[in-house]
Formats: sequence, C-alpha cells, structure tokens
Amino acid sequence: MPWTGHSGYLMSWRRVDLMKGFLSEVSENYGTFPNYIDGQFTEPNSSKQHVLNPATGRQIASVPLSGEEEVGAAVDAASLAFEKWSERPVQERVQFLFELKRLVREEYENLARIIVQENGKTISEARGEVSRGAENIDAAIGALYHLDGRKTPDISRGIDEEMQHEPLGVFAAVTPFNFPMMIPFWFLPYAVATGNTFILKPSERTPVTMNYLFRKMHERSIFPNGVVNLVNGARETVDALLRNGRIAGVSFVGSTAVAKHIYEECTKRKKRVQAQASAKNFVIVMPDAKLNHSIPNIINSFFGNAGQRCLAGSNLVVMEENHRQVLEKFANAASELRLGYGLSEETDMGPVITWEQRGRVISYIEKGLDAGAELVLDGREGSAEDFPDGNFIGPSVFDGVSVDMAIARDEIFGPLASVITASSLDDAIEKANTSTYGNMAAIYTSDAKSAREFASKVDAGNVGINIGVPAPAATYPFGGYKDSFFGDLHGQGGQDYIQFYTERKVIISRWF
Repeated sequence: MPWTGHSGYLMSWRRVDLMKGFLSEVSENYGTFPNYIDGQFTEPNSSKQHVLNPATGRQIASVPLSGEEEVGAAVDAASLAFEKWSERPVQERVQFLFELKRLVREEYENLARIIVQENGKTISEARGEVSRGAENIDAAIGALYHLDGRKTPDISRGIDEEMQHEPLGVFAAVTPFNFPMMIPFWFLPYAVATGNTFILKPSERTPVTMNYLFRKMHERSIFPNGVVNLVNGARETVDALLRNGRIAGVSFVGSTAVAKHIYEECTKRKKRVQAQASAKNFVIVMPDAKLNHSIPNIINSFFGNAGQRCLAGSNLVVMEENHRQVLEKFANAASELRLGYGLSEETDMGPVITWEQRGRVISYIEKGLDAGAELVLDGREGSAEDFPDGNFIGPSVFDGVSVDMAIARDEIFGPLASVITASSLDDAIEKANTSTYGNMAAIYTSDAKSAREFASKVDAGNVGINIGVPAPAATYPFGGYKDSFFGDLHGQGGQDYIQFYTERKVIISRWF
C-alpha cells in the first residue's frame, strides 16, 4: 500500500514472484510427536496443540502437552543414566559429540527447511541457525579440555591441594520459538559433555526441528538411553520441571515475565538457573558512519527474522545533523524488503510466528500513532500474494519517537523500528541506558574514540561496533544486563558453562 513519508516522498511495497526458485518441503505434515524418554518414543495421554506453518497457516504437526507424570519419567531415566554416563572417561564422551556433529552436518539442509516451515524465517537465516548450532557442538568439545582441575603439591609441608570439576546430575532446558535449533544447542552439548544428563522442553510453537533431530539421533544410537530426553509441552510441563527436586539446574531463554518466574522457582529450590530474557535494543548511528556499508547491516538487525530475536535492533538513535539522511535511507531500504515464504531464495523477510503476534505488532503501531509519533513506513498492509493465510506484516518505521513512548520502551518482538533523535553521543548513551533491559546495544561510527566511549558506558551485555547483531561466538558467553538476564552464569559458551554444569571440589591430602 503506497504511503507518504514525513518529507513527502512516496514509497510502496516491492513484490516478487514467490514461487520462483521455490524449494520442496521436507514433509507436508509431521503428525503427532511423542516424547523421547530413556531411548524410547512414548506418546503421553494428554491434550495436544496444533503447530501451524506461519507462512501458509496450515497445520504441520501436533504436539502433546505433557504433565507431571511424563516429566517424572524423564527425570527417572536421566537420573539412572547419570550414574554410568558421569563415569565415562572424557575421551569417550567426546566421541558421542563428534557423532552428533556428523549427524547435524548430514541433516543440514533438512533442518534448515524444517526451521523455515515451523518458524517462518528465511532459508538463509535458517541455514545460519543450523551452522551456529553446529558451532556450539564444537565449543562443547573444546570445553572438555577446560575441565582440567589444578593441583598444588606441597602447599604446606607434606600436604597437597587440588581442585576438580564434578558433574551434578540432571539438567533441563526450556527453549524459545525463535531459534528452534540453535538455542537448544546452547545447552545440550555442554550438559552432556561435562558428564550430566539432559531433558529438553522445546517451544510448543516450534517443536518440529528438535523432535526431528531426536528421531535421527535415535536412529543412529548416538547417545546411551536416558542421557538425552525430550518432553513436549507448555507451561504445565515447565512447572513440573521446576518442581522436580532431582533436577540440578534449568536453562531458559524467553520473555522477562517467564524468566522471573523460572528464576524465583529455581532459586527457592536451590536449583542452578540461567535465564536469558527480554530486550529493547538501541542502535546508534553517528554522523561519521559509512552509510553505504551500515544501512544493509542495520536493516538486517531490525528486520531479520521479522524482528523476532533478542539481538534485534528496535530503537534507531541518530543525531540532529544526520537525522534526515539516515531516516530516508533506512526507510527506503526497509520498504524494499520482499515478504514471502522463507523457502523461496528470493524472500527477504518471512511472517511473524502467530496471527496473535501480528495483532500485537499492529496494536503497537496504533500506540505509536496515539502517542504522536510519525509513521513513516506503515507495514500493516504488508502481505505475500501467494500466501494469503500467512502471518505477514511488513516493516514499520516511526520517526519523532521519545524514550517514554511504549513503542520505544516495550519489547514488541516484531518488525517495528523507532527513530529517536539525540543531541550528542552522551545523550544517545543516556537514552539507551534508560531502558529496563540491557541485552544488546550497537554503534555505527568511523571514530575509535566514540566507539570506545560507547562500549565503556552503555549498559548492555552484548555490544556491537559497526555490527548490528553482535551475537557472541560459541566460545563466548551470551551477555545480558538488568531485566534481560536472571542468574549468575550466562548461556552459551566459555567458562560460564563449565561453572554452571559442574561443581568444584577441593581435595587437601597428606600421606604418612
């Protein structure tokens, strides 16, 4: 639908034949998923929830909503398996991870296409997700070589002292819809590499990828029975995991409201917990930024995965002197994004996850208008011609936004950008630091002094300098400040995982 921006220039949605270059689907419908417990597929006697393809609106699977009984069975199996698994030598455990990596490599394209089907992201984004998941297997293999303790002979006369890492037992992970493979692989490889056993509760919105992968792992007998388990479900399943006293720790990625709940329930039961939560990320563009290079990167930050990622840009902060130039380039580039089913190689942006989420984004567009912000690009009429039943909504761009407006303050999790004007770098940093969240912040500049000052002063756990999606490599922890993280040890790689999944035991010995 054509629209007129604040300066009077006209823009419209770019359309494309979405069937051109279309890839065949892995399957039309995956049926009902059983749980995977103790090396067996078992279908719980529970209600089921449909899984819909966000682009087509068609049902592609059904997922059971497991309860206390199913969670208890998974914990029984994992607890029993822990006894033998934790005693396996490190060099034996690492071989299982090498087998897992071979499987992911062989299933690379199938996994990517399944992610598109259930999540809605583009095929290139899905392939990138599978690659990042595989990198976490590599990092977990490397982490095994950081399990070494340390020893000090003769710390006192005739007395030796040593420290060693010991696994704790059963760990669980509750993972989100937006990265159905990558985020489970933040946790599974590390948990089992360090000698623990594992239970995964994938998102009930996007359970297909990991259920598919668990079936492939079963066919290859990659892990002994009970070492890895999968329990499908929703909130009742999560609460059953939190209540179970034999689970040593829980990892979570999702909204702040749920993260707080999980954190509180785990800490009062003395469980270990790491809970990555919501975000409202600021991206600052300085007047000396190289826009020809920066704008495509910024567009990907704001509208990649339809804005449904915790590292997505949300508030674009510009200075008074470059405001008009940045806004015009940014809005024009956003208007050129091609909406469609992600299995087409020509699609730039897919749908949001549900029709309800589409409605939520629209409600925030209306809130922005009510607050007096100027809607420069209206995505409400964005659609994909060949897929009228999909959850499509185009990118939207607001100008004249202040940090107290709901569109600048709340996590929306969709393709909506707010442009905020600052008087200086210090003012921009101050605006960014007003957020209750602190997941990511980025700056685009050619000045090293500005970049250094920004990185030092901004309250965010992941900082990008001329990078709009500063996703840490698998060997680094995924940061997060303020209400974007609950716990002490962050998700993903590095020493945080060794500390999270093991306990340090100190042994002081003397021999006569």
